[in-house]
Amino acid sequence: MKKIVLLPLLFLSLLYFVPFTPGLAQDQIKPVYIIPISGKVGPAMSSFVKRAVAKANKEKVETIIFEIDSFGGRVDSALDIVETLLTVDKDISISYVKTKAISAGALIALASGNLYMKNGTTIGDCAPITYSKEGVQEMGEKFQSPLRAKFRALAKRNGFIQVLAESMVSKDKEIIQVKKGGDFYYFEKQEFNELEKKIKEKYHSLKTVVKKGELLTMDDSEAKDFSFSKKSIKDLNELLDLLKIDIKNTKRVDRTWSELIAGHLITLAPILMMIGLAGIYLELKSPGFGIAGTIGVACLFLAFSGQYMTGLANYTELLIILVGILCLTIEIFILPGFGIAGILGLLLIFSGMVLTLQDFVLPNPKLPWELDIFIHNIISAMAICVFSLLLSTLAFRYLMPHISIAGHRPFLNANLKNSHADSFESMKINIWDKGICISKLRPSGKANINGNRVDVISEGEFINKDEVIEVIELTKNKIIVRKIEA
Repeated sequence: MKKIVLLPLLFLSLLYFVPFTPGLAQDQIKPVYIIPISGKVGPAMSSFVKRAVAKANKEKVETIIFEIDSFGGRVDSALDIVETLLTVDKDISISYVKTKAISAGALIALASGNLYMKNGTTIGDCAPITYSKEGVQEMGEKFQSPLRAKFRALAKRNGFIQVLAESMVSKDKEIIQVKKGGDFYYFEKQEFNELEKKIKEKYHSLKTVVKKGELLTMDDSEAKDFSFSKKSIKDLNELLDLLKIDIKNTKRVDRTWSELIAGHLITLAPILMMIGLAGIYLELKSPGFGIAGTIGVACLFLAFSGQYMTGLANYTELLIILVGILCLTIEIFILPGFGIAGILGLLLIFSGMVLTLQDFVLPNPKLPWELDIFIHNIISAMAICVFSLLLSTLAFRYLMPHISIAGHRPFLNANLKNSHADSFESMKINIWDKGICISKLRPSGKANINGNRVDVISEGEFINKDEVIEVIELTKNKIIVRKIEA
């Protein structure tokens, strides 16, 4: 009787410990990631691709499909994306050209171990260019050489024809296709002529595939003929069928709202910095803390946030800018004149802005485009400083005289026991009255007019101490003056 009871219990206990195989098999199916690389190549795109690839690597995905649709963009960002793609096993990395892979887009497309192109798409034309007064100009050999080296490295890794890959970057080589037996070979024409003389062997069916003075740009069928693309396909669904991937097992990784915002903030960063610096300067020259300071801090915060989220800046750059603002505050409110603190403050703010716009400190001589970016950022920072000063000057001249800054200040609640009448009428100050500056006007300060020590604001320019001034406008509690030229 005991045996009859114990046998079913033993059977049930075994079932409890035996794993359910179908359920495990379902859990072990690895997902396929689809990562879109579309639009202009820049820091925001590089940051997104790093996040998406890191997530895919963490989940140990079966395949990663990079869906490419780009006319190119920044070389440094494209190289960052390439380095990210190289962290993926080339056997599971697939580039799918959805519309176009031009310039930096072509460099990214060749970083995967497998390339597929949609019917009617194009790839190529990766010559480095810059913008000048004369328009778009192609950069010289100093820029082309390291890019050609990168294309060669990718061609070796992924089995592409090296000389054709290089011809996407430089247009000074003529590439020919020759046939020997049933195989096709590709040579630079001068190299082929020297080789043919050396081995004294005749090749047949010579054909120029890239003319001198042109860059290699291929459509999908040409890319297939030149062994770049594995196959031309109708759409992504056909690619998934070709790879025997169930569409239900795919995960598309899109940019988050914060990454989209960061991309727009990077574009607006110079304008935000200009408004931010102008707002903080206005606040430093006005009592209390009000609208100008709030706007200034908010704009600087937004500019820094965009750079920080995409990896261009970190807390170091923010600290440098804040220390610079602190030095300027000390110079304005504590130290007389304009000396070391003021100069140091301007240098720190300028340096912080330059570093915020790039992901390196000093340009690497081996990466010539970094020098180009560095020079561009210096010019941008100079323009930001000049225009922020101009903006603050215009605000002092046309905006501040018509706004009652004191309208919401805490000092209105102070005790008025020792107050006295100080209206323009009681002081007998009228328009066109003359006086002497008893402090620098930057643009606000002190002046002696008709024996009265009063607060005045210049019409925009800075006026030194002891200069002769005259009243040009009386509005509410403001006395607007200008310098009398000798």
